[in-house]
Amino acid sequence: MTVLAYALLSCSSDDSIKQLPSGSNPNCLANGTITIINNNTVGHSFTVSIADVNAGVRKVYDITGSASHSHLFVISEDMFTTLKTGVEVRQGSTTFEGHVHSVNVLCK
Repeated sequence: MTVLAYALLSCSSDDSIKQLPSGSNPNCLANGTITIINNNTVGHSFTVSIADVNAGVRKVYDITGSASHSHLFVISEDMFTTLKTGVEVRQGSTTFEGHVHSVNVLCK
């Protein structure tokens, strides 16, 4: 049921940062992250590790996964700081052939 809540959050048209539903205690440093790549029908994927969150240093992720084309997704130092507080971050990937993917990173 918790995964469903994450999916519902990611489908919202509101591009602001959101907190997880009440009653949950998301903690990226203890439990890791969940990444959601919206409009993803070709297999894009990537992982934000606990070590990445703990380091808190700007990082560029290749989100190609099993797709035949690539996109990049950047998490800034400020975004890592936000993740450390248990709050979701969201922004777009780089553009490829006229399309981008909205990416959500949430704490488990």
